[in-house]
Parts: sequence; structure tokens; C-alpha cells
Amino acid sequence: MCSIFQITCDGALFNRCLDCFLGEAAYISKLQDNLDALETELGRLIAAKNDVMMRVVNAERQQMRRREGVQQWVSRVDAVKTGADELITDGSEEIGKLCVGGYCSKNCRSSYKFGKQVAKKLQDVKTLIAEGVFEAVATEVVPERAPEPVADKRPIEPTIVGLQSQLEQVWRCLVVEESVGIIGLYGMGGVGKTTLLTRINNKFLESQNNFDCVIWVVVSKDLRLEKIQDDIGKKIGLSDDSWKNKSVEEKAVDILRRLREKRFVLLLDDIWERVDLTEVGIPLPSPQNTTSKVVFTTRFIDVCGSMESHRKFEVACLSEEDAWELFREKVGQETLESDHEIVELAQTVAK
Repeated sequence: MCSIFQITCDGALFNRCLDCFLGEAAYISKLQDNLDALETELGRLIAAKNDVMMRVVNAERQQMRRREGVQQWVSRVDAVKTGADELITDGSEEIGKLCVGGYCSKNCRSSYKFGKQVAKKLQDVKTLIAEGVFEAVATEVVPERAPEPVADKRPIEPTIVGLQSQLEQVWRCLVVEESVGIIGLYGMGGVGKTTLLTRINNKFLESQNNFDCVIWVVVSKDLRLEKIQDDIGKKIGLSDDSWKNKSVEEKAVDILRRLREKRFVLLLDDIWERVDLTEVGIPLPSPQNTTSKVVFTTRFIDVCGSMESHRKFEVACLSEEDAWELFREKVGQETLESDHEIVELAQTVAK
């Protein structure tokens, strides 16, 4: 019983060894056929790649972008071609080593190793040919929209004589002091309130901040809530015809819903009386709600009280020194120095 089992095991082992030997011998005996097949299949693969690349080029001319899978396939084809070309080039030398009608080699180890590489490369080429069938080689490119600027840059003269310190104070209230939500800038007409407010607006484009949008509205003496709502709507994307036909109350609901999702700054220029921000649809800034800010200009300090401003800044007339500096900038040093009497007269005018 044991002897029978031993013979059976030895026979199975013999068959496995024979299969292994014949399989390894095939790398040598089929070397010529595999080299010829490799050259043929490689030609088919390169032709397939050229067809794919022609489609890619045509698509890219139409502002489309090649698919990631296509790009990976092309890269693999290039890598396989490099290896296959080397094997085909070295093939004649390895074929010269064969003997016994091509079934054996003068250097079996070398020929076996080379034949195995050829067989594997042939399989790689066939696999790539099968994978190189693409219904679409590119996808439409959806251009990324540039992010909307936080504020619309407003034109202003470069001169800011006498306003720099106040600009820095107000800016600190906007970006540092969270408890300050409503800021009033008051002073007589012509002293630079609008200039200061414009500087604040443009500074949002020049300095890093956490606000989503800055909204500029000119109110003026003729207070109309609907006009204020329309200006706000243009900035936050509520300006289509159907929205314009809504009532003040309906617009207020839409504005409130939209602004609740944003960190915003509302700049109201030239207020002559209290503006009911709630009626407009503005979420009221408060020490508890620090995600938004309101800055307004007015000629009257009483308006700062009625608007319940948390901080107010007086924009006063220029000091004598600042007035003289501004005068010199406007007139020009060359003109002032053209005659010694002009300087004295100019200083009188500046005062």
C-alpha cells in the first residue's frame, strides 16, 4: 500500500517537472515566433496610439481636456514601446545562439531569460491594445469663474491728507473690534466724509479680511428704501426683472435671507435721517452678531444716535498744517517757488 502511494506521488512529481521543463523550453523554442509577433503587435499598438492622439489633439483644439485614463494609457504605451524596441533590437543576437533547429541554445540560461522577457512583453502589448478602445478621449472643460471681488473699486484721488489716522481707526473697528457693528462718520459738508468712506471701501481690496462682500449705497437727502434695496440686490445677485417687481416687504425678506449667509459690510453714504435697516432687510449688527458691519456718513451727529451707532467719528476740517500740505500738493512746488510773494499769499489762501 505504501509502495503504491510512493509510486503515485513520484509519477505526479515527474509530470509536474516535465510540464515545467517543457514550459521553460518553450521560451527558447518559440523565441523567433514571439519576436515576430512582438514586432507585429507593437506596430498595431503604435497605430492605435496615433489614432487616439489624433482624437485628443482635435478635442484639445476645441478647448477640451483629455481624460485621465487616456493619459495614463498613452504613458504606459510609451513605456512598453521602449522596452519592446530594445528586445527586438537584441533579438537577432539571441536568435544566433539557438541550435538544434531552434529547440536548444548554446547558452540556455541566457536564451531562457530573454525568451521569457519577450513573451511577457508580447502579452503587455496585447493587453494595451485591448484597453486602448476609448469611446471618448476628452471631456469638456468647464472654465473656473474668477471669484468675485469682495468690493467694487471706486475711483478716488490719491491725496488723503488728514484722513489717514481716521482711516486706521475705522479699519480697526471693522476687522479687529468685534463688539463694534455700526459706525457713524459725521461732519459738515465737504470735509471728506465720502472720501474717507471710499478709502474704506477700496481698502477691502488691498488688505486681507474675512468679509464676503462690501456693499456701497448712496442714500442722499431723498431717502427711498426701494432704491437702497435695489443697490443691495445688484451686489448680492437679486437684480432680475421678477425681483425688481416685488414689494419692499418681499425684497426685505429676500435680502435678509441672502445676507444672513454672508459676512458683509454695508457702506451708506450721505444719510440725512434715520434709515430703518430692518425694513430694508439688513440683519442688524450687534455685539452678539459680529458677522456684519454697517458704516455710514452723515452731516448730523444726531443721526449717529438715531442709527444706534456703536462708534462715531467726527470728520473735521483740516488743521492749518494739513490744509497747507494739501494746498501745496494741488498747486505744485514749482508754481509756489516761481515768485517769493506767491508763498505768502498762498498760505493766506490755505488758511
